[in-house]
Amino acid sequence: MKNNFIKELINRFPVLENETDHIEKATQLMIESLAGEGTLFFCGNGGSASDAEHIVGELLKGFVLRRPLKEYLTDKLRSYGEYGEELAEKLQYGLRAISLTSHPAFATAFGNDVDGTMIFAQQLLALGKKNDVVMGISTSGCSINIYKCFITARAIGLKTILLTGKRRGSCAELADCVISVPEVETFKIQELHLPIYHTICLILEDFFYGID
Repeated sequence: MKNNFIKELINRFPVLENETDHIEKATQLMIESLAGEGTLFFCGNGGSASDAEHIVGELLKGFVLRRPLKEYLTDKLRSYGEYGEELAEKLQYGLRAISLTSHPAFATAFGNDVDGTMIFAQQLLALGKKNDVVMGISTSGCSINIYKCFITARAIGLKTILLTGKRRGSCAELADCVISVPEVETFKIQELHLPIYHTICLILEDFFYGID
């Protein structure tokens, strides 16, 4: 899967060249999951929580492609009159993706009543199923809530991807695929995470919605 998107990524960020195989593997795991009607889950803390939300935002709607609805669906929508016509015109296909950082009512309740380090694990247990994939984003690679999430993922048969920094950390031992950028300072790691996950989003969109 060394395609033009990854080539462009390396042209712009040569420091990531050693991670191309891992980016390809992560993307392939996601393609296989989505093709099998699976769901992609994302989680992280702080800035990485924002990254998780960012990725999901790019997947649930068109990123660089329009993703128009198929005719059979637009016809059904248009049968509902004015609003149906508007929906047929403006709705876009999306890829199944959920950010585990997106449920504050649950997170505050579970964190207060049970255990805040298990917030991601609990959601994954409730929502995940075999053939799904979870990506944990941790600049240190040692986030305890991601570690526990990965344990849960493995127990219920999900594939795990870690997006991290040079030190990799303890979460790497539970990951099916590790993408580790060659930086150790948090902000520098995060600066390299963004072009990686944008590239992944481009590849996923092109695979499912690109023109042959």
